[in-house]
Amino acid sequence: MVKCEGVELNKIKAVLFDLHGTLAFVKNPVSDVELSEYLFSRGYEVSPQQLRAAWFFVSMIDYPKHGYRNWRSYFSRILWRLKVKVDKETLDAIAKLLESKPYQLYPDAAEAVIKAKQYGFKTAIVTTIAYFQFKKAIQPIKRFLDFVMTGYKAKCDKSNPKMYKKVLEILNVKPDETIMIGDNIPIDIILPKKLGIKTMLLDRERKDVKCPQADFIVNDLKEAIENIIG
Repeated sequence: MVKCEGVELNKIKAVLFDLHGTLAFVKNPVSDVELSEYLFSRGYEVSPQQLRAAWFFVSMIDYPKHGYRNWRSYFSRILWRLKVKVDKETLDAIAKLLESKPYQLYPDAAEAVIKAKQYGFKTAIVTTIAYFQFKKAIQPIKRFLDFVMTGYKAKCDKSNPKMYKKVLEILNVKPDETIMIGDNIPIDIILPKKLGIKTMLLDRERKDVKCPQADFIVNDLKEAIENIIG
């Protein structure tokens, strides 16, 4: 564990968790190449890069505006962005394929969230990711979370400070009473740090990451929570 000198956590009242790469992951996710090859096999000319671009647009812009409740409606929007109309059988097959690769919690995730709650901290997930994609994965910890902030609930993507500000408002805590745990340096560390939130960088792969903006650098969530509760 790496800790910046002079950082104290005795005022912390809330713990914010990133989702992807922090609490949960997708094992062997469906790739844009795999989806592209399937679409080509069905007679639809959609390249991997086109899919990647449209997917990103829908994730960061369309989902926060409109919200989608399942893979069928989500991927339909991606195809709409590409001006590609596919038959029902093709769309259903893609939705089924995406559903077969769900999010799952990391082994240390449930214990970390539960322990934070048991010690009296307010807890929340902060992510742009569509809720339907990880809803089932977080069921074991749902009752230990005070709030789950998604792009749709915030009406913006996570790189917009508004998302963090809304979470603070909902939890009724000040920035210096809050700590964010995540693995994405620009979005989970630098941005909340600018807002006055304490930050903890999660380096699961033990790459010995250097990040002067992080108040702490830890290798797992057990270590993260132990440092917060003291």
